Amino acid sequence: MQPGESLDSNLPAPQLDLEEPSLYFNRELSWLDFNDRVLQLAEDRSVPLFERVKFCAIWETNLDEVFMVRLPTLHDHVEANRSGRGADGLSANEQIDAIAAVVAKQRARISRCFGSELVPALAEHGIRFVDPNEARGEDRDELVRLFERRIFPALTPLLIGLGRPFPYISNLSLSLAVSLRDPDTGTEALARVKVPKELLGRFLKLEHDETVFVALEGLIAANLASLFPGMEILDHSTFRVTRDTDYDVSDEADDVLEAVEEELRRRRFGEVVRLEVAAGMSERLRQQLIDAMKIEQRQVYEVEGPLDLGDLWDVVNISGHADLRDAPHTGLTQPRLVGEDGAEADIFAAMRDGDVLVHHPYDSFSTSVERFVQQAVDDPDVLAIKQTVYRTSADSPLVPALIDAAEGGKQAVCMVELKARFDERANIKWAKKLEEAGVHVVYGIPALKTHVKCILVVRREGDGVRHYVHVGTGNYNPKTARIYTDLGLFTCDPELGSDITEMFNYLTGYARPQSYRKALVAPFNLQTGIEKEIELTAAAHSSERPARIRMKMNSLLDPASIRALYRASQAGVEVDLNIRGICALRPGVPGVSENISVASVVGRFLEHSRIYSFERPGEEPRIYIGSGDLMPRNLYNRVELVVPVEDERVREEILDILERSFADQTNSWDLRSDGTWVRRHPMGEDPRSLQRELVERAQARVAETI
Repeated sequence: MQPGESLDSNLPAPQLDLEEPSLYFNRELSWLDFNDRVLQLAEDRSVPLFERVKFCAIWETNLDEVFMVRLPTLHDHVEANRSGRGADGLSANEQIDAIAAVVAKQRARISRCFGSELVPALAEHGIRFVDPNEARGEDRDELVRLFERRIFPALTPLLIGLGRPFPYISNLSLSLAVSLRDPDTGTEALARVKVPKELLGRFLKLEHDETVFVALEGLIAANLASLFPGMEILDHSTFRVTRDTDYDVSDEADDVLEAVEEELRRRRFGEVVRLEVAAGMSERLRQQLIDAMKIEQRQVYEVEGPLDLGDLWDVVNISGHADLRDAPHTGLTQPRLVGEDGAEADIFAAMRDGDVLVHHPYDSFSTSVERFVQQAVDDPDVLAIKQTVYRTSADSPLVPALIDAAEGGKQAVCMVELKARFDERANIKWAKKLEEAGVHVVYGIPALKTHVKCILVVRREGDGVRHYVHVGTGNYNPKTARIYTDLGLFTCDPELGSDITEMFNYLTGYARPQSYRKALVAPFNLQTGIEKEIELTAAAHSSERPARIRMKMNSLLDPASIRALYRASQAGVEVDLNIRGICALRPGVPGVSENISVASVVGRFLEHSRIYSFERPGEEPRIYIGSGDLMPRNLYNRVELVVPVEDERVREEILDILERSFADQTNSWDLRSDGTWVRRHPMGEDPRSLQRELVERAQARVAETI
């Protein structure tokens, strides 16, 4: 029986209302729980020092996104007096207050970790942060030169009041608020000085010693007299503004490119949703900023220590200090893509011999995905190359390869998602370059984001054509392919090829496929297909012949999918979930979810792959991989692609990945029924580690081929 077919389920009638709010965790608080796991890695003294600093930066940038994207929606609900509640039952006001309480506790911990542990530990290795007011000798002399030559010319102090309006303050910019008095007239005023970290960097290295850093705002603050000559500096402090960066493109937009460009212009002037202030800021300065920005007291967040630890990448990225970092890993060529003599294999021939799975960053992105596209460009028998672009990098060779294909006479099609949040400008730039080169560029569907990760190559063979397909769980971005764990399936299965051809026709033309042969495509049949697989597994389960469901994803939030998993648990099915980020499902509830376990792996690499495995007695495991998580936005508001894995070799490899994911004892947390995440304690002399084991496995596989 296949997904989509009717099924007379033998599930028992639920004893409890599966829509009861107590059965669901709140989305925003669950996301903060994920960020707490990142924070725990920053606090973990067994983690290499520079990696701990890196996790501080990641924690900060994660939190910024919560305030830029999620908080504005909650504030909008409050302002509009909307009473709607999510599956968890919390109102918007309750969520805002709960988020503030959690963030305050986490902020206190990370400030303590950075100031009391990481800064002294860095100093022990010769990496210092110098205070301009305490600098002496050569440090002081260079700070003076640095300010006069590089920083002072880039500063523009802006007076506030005395007939001058409050200046526009851009999103996430760092500023100094300065209280001034004219000693001749006694007139007091407020000024704002933007800290130009986007131009100069935030933590600046000194030329005479590149292991000595100075915070840009500290150096500016120490020289305020140069900016306001003749004025008395009464007070000063740092602050940072976060704005609403979310936007919608109307499904009635005539030109998606033009509509996105217009929304990007509007986003610069989004409402202020958060004001971060240094802990020492006076009450007077604080109130002046609150009044000027027209925000509530609860939108003010006090920060002990430096604001915006996301800029610590300036420190992490200095050269050297290998002993303070994780051992480097470079992706290795998947053995099936290596020829007998060690040369590059014919990827198309390897695919005809059976499906090929790559797992980044353990397997190289360049010698698999990039080479697949380049081979297609160079092959005179290839008629067409079609690719989706959600997020890519400026140095990606994939998009230029499409330009080469178009110039070589092939049909080149690129579906560019202009609405990929925070990558809109980069995608607009790529889209225009592609169009200029003759590539057929499609901007997607206004009401939906196209989140699919797919490449389709149409090749002339014999008296017909064959479809060669790559389906991935992650973006076609060589940079993130080195730090995100993602799967990619190379296949020339004819039915999948036909499905994906029809999906591209939907994206580029005017069609709505009524059904797909094998693929699960949102917003059409992905949710119902996964739910049907859950029901089939529950129906096949018995105590004598047990069934099992295992899933690995970024987030689990969709109420309908969660209820299906609850019903499977009630039927006795063992359900193992490995969820990196948000999890709204509450495990361990008697009569509902006592057969469900939830774990999360957070480590050196960002777990990003999506795997859905249904193991029923008497059948081969039914396994899917693809781009979509079980979240409402993925299932109903995006175009997503999830495909079955039917090659036995590939299935075994994915099951091995799942086994290692659930066995991790080093960077894994278990979710308890009360909502707490408890970190597993390493067991034995050589505790299991998913990411370490996969690095070692990749190295061992390559060694076997030499």
